[in-house]
Amino acid sequence: MEFAKNVWKLLVAIKDGLSLVFLLLFFALLFAILTARPNPAAVKEGALVLNLDGFIVEEKSPIDPFATLFSGQAPTGEHDVQEVVHALETAADDDRIKAVVLDLRTFLGAGAVHLREVGEALDTVKAADKPVLTYGTAYTDDGIRLAAHASEVWLDPLGGALIAGPGGNRLYYGELLDKLGVNARVYKVGTYKSAVEPYLGNSMSGPARENAQALYGELWSEWQARVKKARPKIDIDRVSQTPAQWIASADGDIAAAAKSAGIVDQLGSWTAFGERVAKIAGEDKGNKAPGAFAQTDLATWLADNPFDHDGDAIGVVTIAGEIVDGEAGPGTAGGDRIAKLLDDALDDNLKGLVVRVDSPGGSVLASEAIREAILRHKAMDIPVAVSMANVAASGGYWVSTPADRIFAEPETITGSIGIFAVLPTFERLADDWGVSADGVATTPLSGQPDFVAGFNPETEQILQASIENGYDRFLRLVAQSRKKTTAQIDEIGQGRVWDGGTARQNGLVDQFGDLDDALAWVAGQAELEEGDWHASFLGSGEDEFQTLLSQILIGDDARNAGGDLFAVTARRQAETPARIARDMQRLIEAPGMRAYCLGCPEQPAAVRQPRTGSSDGWFAAMVRALAD
Repeated sequence: MEFAKNVWKLLVAIKDGLSLVFLLLFFALLFAILTARPNPAAVKEGALVLNLDGFIVEEKSPIDPFATLFSGQAPTGEHDVQEVVHALETAADDDRIKAVVLDLRTFLGAGAVHLREVGEALDTVKAADKPVLTYGTAYTDDGIRLAAHASEVWLDPLGGALIAGPGGNRLYYGELLDKLGVNARVYKVGTYKSAVEPYLGNSMSGPARENAQALYGELWSEWQARVKKARPKIDIDRVSQTPAQWIASADGDIAAAAKSAGIVDQLGSWTAFGERVAKIAGEDKGNKAPGAFAQTDLATWLADNPFDHDGDAIGVVTIAGEIVDGEAGPGTAGGDRIAKLLDDALDDNLKGLVVRVDSPGGSVLASEAIREAILRHKAMDIPVAVSMANVAASGGYWVSTPADRIFAEPETITGSIGIFAVLPTFERLADDWGVSADGVATTPLSGQPDFVAGFNPETEQILQASIENGYDRFLRLVAQSRKKTTAQIDEIGQGRVWDGGTARQNGLVDQFGDLDDALAWVAGQAELEEGDWHASFLGSGEDEFQTLLSQILIGDDARNAGGDLFAVTARRQAETPARIARDMQRLIEAPGMRAYCLGCPEQPAAVRQPRTGSSDGWFAAMVRALAD
């Protein structure tokens, strides 16, 4: 009995101790949340430092603390492109900022349109007679494009630089599925709808290769033109076409080779770089460490320079990432979440609406829910424009159809007007293992779809007919939007992917322009004078808890792995299992009719896994319910 009492006392003590610990953690967390916002008074006269740790994205994803806890890894850093551009543009006009520093040591990349927007903002800083200095350890295509806009480009002597150009290989699983006895049943419309090809064969089809060559050729030409214009002395041909000979000419010293080719200006350590910045921007009087210089970070600068909220509001709704059903996002375009944002803004007296699209598409049902919500704004007799970012293809184009005017950039990837679905069946696998299916049917659809015995002809016909009907609806929506016939849209549809320049020529895009151009057009249509309006980003309220998590988990002491070119290569190789997992997930989950551009070049946002919500309409409902 005495033993039981002692055990009970021990358990009570443990309980009280844990309660005290959690109480202390709670108050510590509460204090941190209340003080998470940077203090505007902390802005220092000196350099504005943009530590671009991770990706530049259209919309930052929320941090899941539980997923982070169980993964044991800090989440990948993300930087909102509008915030980065705003910081640079305000710094150009502020006398406190003497220079801008880009820390690209752990920069992972950005979409082509985002790189152009940030590059132009850097040019604005230089036009104000303020130098821009960059430092990196491994410059690849995206880093080189950003650094091309700098006044001085520094590289670690043990680092390097390489130009790979757009393109690369996709994985094909046709032979693997055949060996496993899995039958990937594909339902599609579109000669160029290459999203299903990885499950059918072991190589690209002729039409898919033709489309990819044309697309990547345009993107590569545009990349070279932009970089050469910003940094005329760079020898792109030498670096990209004869890389082995170029490196050999420097006796294998990749850093020296990068300097000889005009990619970088100086080789030196981070300390030496800091000493150089200190000569321009001033020393940090409170920090005597070698290489310290007076600086203000991005978060502090943004707190001191908030976005303008004066005048009438023009709404901006962001559709970023894969379009999925449910409440997913931000960073993933949950159809219900975005439709609710739009509906909640119906009473906000918006003078116009800009739909900012950076999505390869996804769920047809979710795309339609967003489109209908946009139409409810249009019914209020306000101008509606679409601003396409890096990619606005397939479902991303579906949600663009209500627009009065579509803006895009030459490097925008759009089109991919087509619909598909993939369902796996296992009749051959079951037969190999001696599993058979038998029963009684009262109608042709009894027991269908049967994933073990396979689909009967009636089921196949119904599923294919639904896809064809969905494609016809897609054609009609685009034709009505573009004031063309469905036959004309079908000629440029069929799942084909277009660059923004060609899309402007074939009528899928009205004019070149960025988000600011789209906002200015809407303001003009609404007869608003310059200075009398502001952009109101729907659902953009700052989440202090997310700010805290970001500071804790992605702070300066929890940086993404940077490293030299070998580290960059290893990191890309490590992404292969995740690519395979995503491909298999798309096959097995059977999410329903898809308007998704799997053939589009993968964007930075693709590293984030979308969280799906409800089922994708009757197609998935029938497949799942009947399978039960």
